[in-house]
Amino acid sequence: MRKLPMFLAGVLGAYLVLRAIAEPFVIDVFDPATYRDDWGGPGLAGVLAVHCGPGVLAAIGFWWARRRSRRRSESQVEA
Repeated sequence: MRKLPMFLAGVLGAYLVLRAIAEPFVIDVFDPATYRDDWGGPGLAGVLAVHCGPGVLAAIGFWWARRRSRRRSESQVEA
């Protein structure tokens, strides 16, 4: 029963990470007119924070979960 929510969280996290990677290439960072009306605008820092921030947090979450599962499996091997 716990596998479905974990799968859905993984799919959402993967989407957010891919979106964070693609965002700087989708907008023209040298032309403020392309991102002025986006969420977080009119500044580039705000736009990138709003659009890339969740992806960075998801990547950190993936790293943390992997690290946690590794530690848990290592402790089971020692026992």
